[in-house]
Amino acid sequence: MKLSEVKRLLPSLENVSFRLENGCFVPEHFHVTEVGVVGKHFIDCGGVVRSERKVSFQLWDANDFEHRLKPTKLLNIIRLSEEKLGIEDLEVEVEFQGETIGKYHLGFEGGDFVLLSTTTNCLAQDNCGVPQQKPKIKLSELSPVQSCCGGAC
Repeated sequence: MKLSEVKRLLPSLENVSFRLENGCFVPEHFHVTEVGVVGKHFIDCGGVVRSERKVSFQLWDANDFEHRLKPTKLLNIIRLSEEKLGIEDLEVEVEFQGETIGKYHLGFEGGDFVLLSTTTNCLAQDNCGVPQQKPKIKLSELSPVQSCCGGAC
């Protein structure tokens, strides 16, 4: 989800809520402790130099049980970040503390922002020998394996 879509959705909401894909909610007393731009300049395993930039929201469970972030407040934080940091309309990445800091893509469903799991992937699969699909092998075509449990190995 791009920042422009977050800004478009916020005015129609009564509350700001974030939910993980497993249905668990970020505690409703969360804080947005950072809005910024994160950049990554890297080389992939195929030797291609790449860059990416994203808008980053950092959510924090502060155990401040009376705190509730209202949509207008988050919209004001976003606008101030755009003004002071020159933030562009980029994809939003959300950081949230689980067992470690997790990075999530952002979606929206049923009035809630949804933290969508991210995964790693090889960007140069054609250059580093990763097969596109696992070969399908019929078990009936495999030769039997000799057991070494009798101590003869």
